[in-house]
Order: sequence, then C-alpha cells, then structure tokens
Amino acid sequence: MMKFAWDNYKRYAWGKNELRPLTRNGHIGNMFGGLRGASIIDSIDTLYIMGLNEEYKDAKDWVETSLDLNSNGEASLFEVNIRYVGGLLSAYYLTGEEMFKRKVVELGEKLLPAFNTPTGIPRGVINLGSSGTSWSWGWASAGSSILAEFGTLHLEFLHLTELSGNPIYQEKVMNVRKVLNKIEKPHGLYPNFLSPVSGNWVQHHVSIGGLGDSFYEYLIKSYLMSDKTDEEAKKMYYTALEAIEANLVQKSPGGLTYMAEWRGGVLDHKMGHLACFSGGMIGIGADDGATEKRQHYLDLAAEITHTCHESYTRSATKLGPEAFRFDGGAEATATRLSDRYYILRPEVIESYMYMWRLTHDPKYREWGWEAVEALEQHCRVDSGFSGIRDVYTTTVGHDNMQQSFFLSETLK
Repeated sequence: MMKFAWDNYKRYAWGKNELRPLTRNGHIGNMFGGLRGASIIDSIDTLYIMGLNEEYKDAKDWVETSLDLNSNGEASLFEVNIRYVGGLLSAYYLTGEEMFKRKVVELGEKLLPAFNTPTGIPRGVINLGSSGTSWSWGWASAGSSILAEFGTLHLEFLHLTELSGNPIYQEKVMNVRKVLNKIEKPHGLYPNFLSPVSGNWVQHHVSIGGLGDSFYEYLIKSYLMSDKTDEEAKKMYYTALEAIEANLVQKSPGGLTYMAEWRGGVLDHKMGHLACFSGGMIGIGADDGATEKRQHYLDLAAEITHTCHESYTRSATKLGPEAFRFDGGAEATATRLSDRYYILRPEVIESYMYMWRLTHDPKYREWGWEAVEALEQHCRVDSGFSGIRDVYTTTVGHDNMQQSFFLSETLK
C-alpha cells in the first residue's frame, strides 16, 4: 500500500504537497506557506523504517536539492512544525544524515517570530519570509491561538535546541507551559482558545478532538521522551486526565465509553475521529500513573479504543466518520451529513497499534486488518488512495485527495 501510494505521488505530484489521485495532479494548498514536498518530508521516516531504500533515497535527494526554505508565504505554525520540522528531525535521528539537521535548524529559525506576542503564546499563522509577521486564524474566536497548535511544539522544539545549541527553542515552549500553569482552568480543564495578547481563555470550549487533542498527547510524550525526568509535563498530563475523566468521559446507554465535548459547562455528546488517538495516549500513559490507577487507565484506554472501533463497524464501508454522536438514540454514528466523510485519518488505527503493543490482545491486530481491507476496498483508486465523502454508503464518491498523513501516519 505504501509503495502504491508513494509511486503514484511520485508519478503525478512529485514535489507538490499532496497527490490528487482522481485527477492525477498535485495539490499545494495554503497550509505550508509556499513550502513544497509535504508528502515527501512527512514520509521519509516511514520509507526508511519500511526498508523502501530506493524510495527513501529519492526523497532524500529531493530534500537535498529541491526543498526551498526561502518561502514568503503564510504557513500554519502547527502544520509546518509537525510535518516539516518533525519529518526532518525523524529523518536525521534515524539516518544521522547531517543534511537533514542543517535543513531543520534553518527552518526552525523561521518559526520563531510567531512567538513575538505579549504573552509569548505564538500566533497560528506565520509568514516564513524575512518579515516574520504572524497573526491568528481568521476563524479563530477573537484573534485567539489554539490549544492544539501552540501546545504541539514541545517535542520538536526541544530537539531544535539540542541540535542547534540555541536555548531559545526550549525557552519558547517552556514559556507556553508557564502561561498555562498560571492561568485558572475551569474545573481543571483546558479550553481550546487562548488570547496571545491577554493570556486569558477566549471561550470555554473543551475538546479532546480537534483544537485540543495533541496538546495532551505532547504532555505525556514529553515526559516519556525526557526519559521520565520532565516532572512538570507528567504532573500537567495526569492532572488534565483527571479533569477529563471527571467532566468529559461518559458512558452511553449501550455501554460505550466516549469523550464528550464541553461548552461552557454543557456537554455536547459528540466524539471526533481525531479524539480517537486518546485510547492509545491513555494506554501509553497508564504505566506511569499512580500505582492504584494503572489498571484503570489501561481499561479506560481499551474502552475508548473499543468505542472508536464501533464507529468503524457501524458504517457500510467499515471506516469511521469524521465525528460520531451519542444522542437521539444513535450511538457511535454520524447523524449529520457533514460528519460522514473519512479522509484517510490515522487516529483509530494508531490506538489499535498502541493497544496491541501494550496488551498483545489479538483483537487489535484483527481490527487493524479490517481497516486495511476497508481502505483497499473503498479508498484505493487507480492512481493512489482517496478519502471518501460518506462512510455509510458504498456508492458515494471520493474526495480526490491523498493526504500526506496517510503515507506518514496511517500506513506507518
């Protein structure tokens, strides 16, 4: 599958950010501010791990000769960090190739101006050119920054400091934590919108899915990556998890455990596909929780992963929708037309993988194989893999996009 997806990307969209498999051309998009080759950089480590040596070499050669960091466009700080910085760092640590290190340090410098705000909380959009101006997303409430974006820099920025010898990257992300620790949290929860000017929450919307998700993931991973010395990250993670359990974790009448969203104290009984990473997250964090909570966390992780699997099995395609609900009698299904699509996302499969590693229960491998078969049957087209518009019917069309994260995460 990786080879098929990659070969078609190479044939029809080489150097562009993503492949449009139905029209057989490339897509650049506006997330990366004029940077190109997102699928290449996102996938280098996957190619290397899979032993696809020729493909890895093509990718490496492209980065060396064609990755132009002198872009003058408007980029998502978050997307550039997780795909380009993360991709280059992974490639460097796996292969030891100095070229990856040079490129990533050069790119890291271009992201620093985003932090030039009264609080040091970065804005979401940055001009990668010499102006270095930054601003907030137009759709984000009252010029706010988004928890999942400014909270998903820590792992990469620590390594930028390590590789460059410049403490500034570490200082920037430690300051983000400082601001978050100081501010009062409603019921111990972290809302999704924060003003980079005042340092206050802008509205009380809390979600473990989009807008919030990877902030929590980076806390536990920061602790694990520090060889379990980063006590601050550990404390923030387990305190947040307690608040999530107390306020967001629900059980449906049909016995499914899920994470609702919280809007100013009112629960919205909806769970996004993005929130399905949390089964794996709670699983990998189980061992380092309080002794009496370890089994509890592992059980919770299994229950959430089971619910996410149900969102797949209850659809005609055996792939899960973008969001599913637990109200009006329906459980683990998308009730709104606008939530029925699947864009090759990795989160559910990621939780299967972590849970298999942690428990060796064979069902997780079976669930993974079900997803492989469904992807092959419903998402594979003549020239790559494409998202689908409605998981509840086997006849509705494709969305004509082979996402970069499909190669780098889903297939990994």
